[in-house]
Amino acid sequence: MTAKMPSLDKLLAGNSAPGQRGTVWLVGAGPGAVDLLTLRALRLIEQAEIVVYDRLVGPDILALIPAGALSIDVGKTPGFHGMKQSQISQLLVDLALAGRQVVRLKGGDPFIFGRGGEEMVCLQQAGVTCHIVPGITAATGCAAASGIPLTHRDLAQSVRFVTGHGRDGKPQLDWESLRDARQTLVFYMGLTWCDALSEQLISFGRDAQTPVAIVERGTRDDQRTLIARLDQLAETVRTYQPQSPSLLIVGDVVRLYRPDLPQAAATSTLTPRASKAAIAS
Repeated sequence: MTAKMPSLDKLLAGNSAPGQRGTVWLVGAGPGAVDLLTLRALRLIEQAEIVVYDRLVGPDILALIPAGALSIDVGKTPGFHGMKQSQISQLLVDLALAGRQVVRLKGGDPFIFGRGGEEMVCLQQAGVTCHIVPGITAATGCAAASGIPLTHRDLAQSVRFVTGHGRDGKPQLDWESLRDARQTLVFYMGLTWCDALSEQLISFGRDAQTPVAIVERGTRDDQRTLIARLDQLAETVRTYQPQSPSLLIVGDVVRLYRPDLPQAAATSTLTPRASKAAIAS
């Protein structure tokens, strides 16, 4: 029978070996599918003493946490943050200073819109040893699961990962730098402000007929992919109401999406129009 893990208060009360500090691993859990975990992430989860996890970590991954480990949910939902980022960072510091071994489990990759950098700096300033374990970020995971190449030598020579949610809400971006049609744009956390995103991109020169993919619950069994034109993005979101986590992929590479892929259910409001270069390739 597995021994019951002490309460959080007892874990923070003191160190059984005074002067000995614990370690924190910032671990990327990937975009959702359990078999997209790295081997290192899997090993750390299965051996964890304490796991502090986010809302975007898939349930199948959480099921890997040992029964005797303490699991702490610090997840945020849009419009509701049960624990502020500063409090999460301080919790990691307190646990480590109490001599505990902590796995900080984050959806995607800790260093790509995962606030892993903020937590790392806080831990370093407190003198806590911190290791980073990268994960597959949502952009690459969702694109692969939908059969959408983020780059293609005839369609997109670069890709940008962009946050669709600013520090105070509405995105504040260098729109001029996002106008190049040969550049794929991937917006994280872009659903709430999708109307502003589409309006600004079009006003700064992006073709209104540029295809957009909305990938909901990417890489999971219940993934859904919606395809629309840039000028129809807000209407598509209102009609089909995709929920977080969802990713927006903007660019001509979306024309290569195949709705017959077994991984995704698709709804398209885009008139098929493959480029000559794509057909030639």
